[in-house]
Amino acid sequence: MNSDRIKGAAKNAAGKVQSGVGKAVGSKLQQAKGLKKQAEGMLQERVGEEREAAKKLKNGKCC
Repeated sequence: MNSDRIKGAAKNAAGKVQSGVGKAVGSKLQQAKGLKKQAEGMLQERVGEEREAAKKLKNGKCC
């Protein structure tokens, strides 16, 4: 697991919390910000996964 995956997971979790709080207090703005943060986190996690896959390919440890 690399730093991109860890940071992405943390950002995704923070976005879920922010979106949930926004929903609880009736703030569509906070909900939207939370969803945006979740999307950023999922993308960052995916980047980390792809970097790990590329590293495995480079080292001949594919599949």
